[in-house]
Amino acid sequence: MRYIISDIHGCYEEYQELLGRLRFSPADELYVLGDAADRGPQPVKVLQDMMMRPNVTYLVGNHDYMMLCTLKKLAVEITKDNWEKHLTSDDLMNYYYWLQDGGRVTSDQFRTLPRDEQLDILDYLSDAQICTILEDRGRRFVLVHAGIRGFDECRDLDTYELSDLIFERADYSRKYYKDPRTFLVTGHTPTMLIHPHGRPEIYQANGHIAVDCGCVFGGRLAAYCIETGETFYVKSRQQGSFQSA
Repeated sequence: MRYIISDIHGCYEEYQELLGRLRFSPADELYVLGDAADRGPQPVKVLQDMMMRPNVTYLVGNHDYMMLCTLKKLAVEITKDNWEKHLTSDDLMNYYYWLQDGGRVTSDQFRTLPRDEQLDILDYLSDAQICTILEDRGRRFVLVHAGIRGFDECRDLDTYELSDLIFERADYSRKYYKDPRTFLVTGHTPTMLIHPHGRPEIYQANGHIAVDCGCVFGGRLAAYCIETGETFYVKSRQQGSFQSA
């Protein structure tokens, strides 16, 4: 079976519980729509677990992008030849903004790792996909982290910029694809903001499947099965107040 989850945000215990609920095996595939790190208690453990699983496909999210841009700079060995020019004021400002947006826990855990493990994580994020399309019995599932800025149904996905797919929130009132068997699958926007009742459950309407159920904010961690359409949930152990992603 193929499963989709998103926005784990360091919720390692919920992530492991959800895999157990799926009975996730080497014969299955998991697609994670970004933002495994930041905000929650164990972001590095989440990333390291996914890195060890050959049947996990990771798509980059906005938090991954901020983490990667910042830590690739900070992970470079400072020498007498580069110390004056290596970090600019913009680099330091980006680092500050990342910390303020939930990156501090990731930064604190990352810097305790041996250098080879740090570089492995950065390589893993660098190799993450930007988008992908899954097919099942005539249905198409278009997977991105956030949405598609400047969407045009005639455009190929690979013609969009990275920022178009990881920062732009999907418009859930809009049907993106005319084909009723094509679905836009996203994370990034907690479904409590989409559902009129505000409950943390997967949103399925208007050609959308939104799977970020706000686990790190006290909602739930969710999974959607491509083949069966089943949804799976694990209750959050976090005690955070809700905010936008």
